[in-house]
Amino acid sequence: MYNDMTWELVLRLLIAGVLGAIIGLDRAYRAKEAGFRTHFLVSLGSALFMIVSQYGFEAVTAGVESRFDPSRVAAQVVSGIGFIGAGTIIIHRQFVRGLTTAAGLWATAGIGLAVGGGLYWVGLAATAFTLLGLELLTILFKKTGIHSCSIKFSTGEKENLQKIIETVRQQESRITSYEAEKQTIGDTTRYSVNLILRCNSPKEEAAIYQYMQTLPDLFIEKIE
Repeated sequence: MYNDMTWELVLRLLIAGVLGAIIGLDRAYRAKEAGFRTHFLVSLGSALFMIVSQYGFEAVTAGVESRFDPSRVAAQVVSGIGFIGAGTIIIHRQFVRGLTTAAGLWATAGIGLAVGGGLYWVGLAATAFTLLGLELLTILFKKTGIHSCSIKFSTGEKENLQKIIETVRQQESRITSYEAEKQTIGDTTRYSVNLILRCNSPKEEAAIYQYMQTLPDLFIEKIE
């Protein structure tokens, strides 16, 4: 028969999974690489490893004089989660994406370990602080602060390229990457451009984007 301790351990798994899923829902809402299922499994698995490291070897060590460190199994979670976190990091055109998601997975693993060890309030507080860091800080830094943006566009007017560069300089923004490809089909020539800007504020980025929309024969394909 199952005793009270067994049900408590099952409760730890449940709470750890729920807390991980809550953080994952935030990442899924923002269309990040790892969603609620990944965070759920990371937190649940971390709690399971902690429980196994604490109670899984009692039958082996019972009545035997031995030195046993229950933290060894749990410690491997901290290093092992790095492999999952590394899989969420993408480097593309001087942009590094997925670092926040990787750090979130690392924090989620810590939450699972805490709940698996019976530190319920610590796990709840860590979940609240993680969500606070993901949401509140995102809002604050989105309104102010330097950030990068990538604009991909095409145009048939070569003069538009110089006009955009001049506008960027007037806005005191900086071009960190500029790639232009010339395509000629018959008598028609078009330029496909990938532009990465370093803007001082969202207003500067919006001003550049609005100006580009006024230029003739210019099609904005993607903004990141």
